[in-house]
Amino acid sequence: MTGEEPEHLTQAARCQAQVDPLAALRAPGDPPWDVYLTGTVFLDIIFTGLDSAPVRGTESWARGMGSSPGGVANMAAALARLGLRTSLAAAFGDDHYGEYCWDALEQGEGIDLSPSRTVPGWHSPVTVSMAYEGERTMVSHGHEPPPEEPAPDCPPRARAAVASLTPGRRAPWIAQAAREGTRIFADVGWDDTGTWDLSGLADLAHCEAFLPNAAEAMRYTGSDCPRAAAHALTEYVPVAVVTLGSDGAYAVDRRTGEAAEVPAIAVEALDPTGAGDVFVAGFVTGSLAGWPLADRLAFAGLTAALSVQEFGGSLSAPGWSEIGAWWRRVQSLPGQDPKALERYAFVEGLVPERLDRPWPLRRAVPTIGFGRSG
Repeated sequence: MTGEEPEHLTQAARCQAQVDPLAALRAPGDPPWDVYLTGTVFLDIIFTGLDSAPVRGTESWARGMGSSPGGVANMAAALARLGLRTSLAAAFGDDHYGEYCWDALEQGEGIDLSPSRTVPGWHSPVTVSMAYEGERTMVSHGHEPPPEEPAPDCPPRARAAVASLTPGRRAPWIAQAAREGTRIFADVGWDDTGTWDLSGLADLAHCEAFLPNAAEAMRYTGSDCPRAAAHALTEYVPVAVVTLGSDGAYAVDRRTGEAAEVPAIAVEALDPTGAGDVFVAGFVTGSLAGWPLADRLAFAGLTAALSVQEFGGSLSAPGWSEIGAWWRRVQSLPGQDPKALERYAFVEGLVPERLDRPWPLRRAVPTIGFGRSG
């Protein structure tokens, strides 16, 4: 690598990533971090293998269970596993759940938590996710951290930042980061107010790319077609990416006039938790590496597809070993469409022929606390 390696990039992270997608672009004086993000870290408890949705007044048994950091941790871990130097600002409870999430992200994934803080007496937010029929149902509980524990007013220097926009509310750090040259990639949640007014997403003016799903894009633009919605969104942001669920994704770049559509990869989904975050992480990785729009879309879809085959949001995100193993395996399967394989041929030049890893990527654990002595 060229340039100075941040001291927070641990040996664990280097061994897990193994591929630096920005190696050819690094130079002295670069920002210390590739991506900065801030938000709430949840402890996710995931039940899978349910035959149907829970029915009132009955007890349902799940065939699988996992626990992992969730919330903004989904995105942070996905970015780090793709080899991006990732810095996260978040509040952590001082309970055992918070300790587990902190350790999993800092020591396990090599994520910089220097902008984060532990809040005394604040219990960690928790989400229980139940996956069935390819979908999920979630129940969450948590409290806002004390007002004296805000995210840093001055975000660290980074090539990019990922922001989750809130209708009707500005996040001052977004404008500040954009003024410093950070490229902002934004998504958005469901608008509970029902207004679906793009003027309420004021921070969109500071963003390079906006990545809503089809339902969100159509509601915000008043379009009855997600592809038309993507074109309409480029009046507000240079790059619009609309995810189409099982149909893949569609993107438009206003600056180049380029449009691209890539179909989804068909997989058997174990747990879709965090797949949207993994998709964004893949797209950010390709954007920072300077790949063509269609390659960025294809890579984002590939990483998301690989993630849903494992338990948990953050710890289901694939690393380069998983990507390389998929590419080698898919080429060997009979009956593959040559044109479909050609769509992902760019992966060949990214993944080393052999990826030796001294340990596997951490996965979601069924029970937290094993191995602790009293």
